[in-house]
Amino acid sequence: MGKRDQTGAPAKALFRRLFAINGLLFAAGTLVLAFSPATVSSPVLVTEAPVLVIGLTVMLAANALLVRRSLAPLDSLATVMQRVDLLHAGDRLADNDTGDLAHLVRTFNGMLDRLEADHSASSAAALTAQESERQRIARELHDEIGQSLTVVLLGLKRTVDRAPVALREELHTVQEAIRGCLDEVRRVARRLRPGVLEDLGLHSALKELSTEFTQASGLPVHRHLDTGLPALSENVELVIYRIAQEGLTNVARHAHATRVDLSLISTPEHLTLTIADDGRGDVIEEGTGIRGMRERALLVGARLTVRSVPGEGTEVVLVIPTSGRSTR
Repeated sequence: MGKRDQTGAPAKALFRRLFAINGLLFAAGTLVLAFSPATVSSPVLVTEAPVLVIGLTVMLAANALLVRRSLAPLDSLATVMQRVDLLHAGDRLADNDTGDLAHLVRTFNGMLDRLEADHSASSAAALTAQESERQRIARELHDEIGQSLTVVLLGLKRTVDRAPVALREELHTVQEAIRGCLDEVRRVARRLRPGVLEDLGLHSALKELSTEFTQASGLPVHRHLDTGLPALSENVELVIYRIAQEGLTNVARHAHATRVDLSLISTPEHLTLTIADDGRGDVIEEGTGIRGMRERALLVGARLTVRSVPGEGTEVVLVIPTSGRSTR
């Protein structure tokens, strides 16, 4: 019951304010007519019409100005409602000097806080489940399919050794095809579960990632990776690795670039990951890849920006604050 009354309070306050504004204007008009020498005949004379028109115009203008000033925050509220995106956190409406609508503004900002918190929690749960599923698939690829292909290779080797000379060339071709499949299975497993990230750390994982990217795409990756990184939590390292992985994948698929720059720079305040290419640029709409990167960035309180200039390439920048917060 109390909550319902509290919810209706801003509407009642706004009604009282508008009623008071109009009441004061009508009272002022009545006083002016009462104490001014102006009179109105019945019927109205032609010479009295300008006085009535001027008085009505002044009252309407004053009423419009005062009401417009009282309702001005609604325009700002509508603008924020149109542009708000939960993946771009922190977009709020200033609640200073909003009069009777201050409660509405604070309620709207509180709603955004709750929505962003719920979205962040649900995204974290979804990404955690996704990583667990990736690890499961990677283990199955490596332990089951990989082992099965290895057994087939060993059996083929024994067959090649006993086969007639005329069949050995064909068997060698089959053997190389299976060996290629085994290598591809291992590469997919490594992409799904970066074991080097767990074993050797973020620096080595990014080096291996860029090397594999160059081997697969033929594009050179120019690396600048600081070695003196602060101690980072597993979540932060995984977010950096996945965003770098997705950024390089987008370059290979869409950029038509001839060069890629990958850097990870550490300062006392921030840790900055940058993936830049010299491709065609002009990223008009953010696809699922970029939106996925934004979701990952929000999980660690980071800020992701994408700058794309037609003909000059695209730059993806992830900034993770390290001062005043724990990265362990």
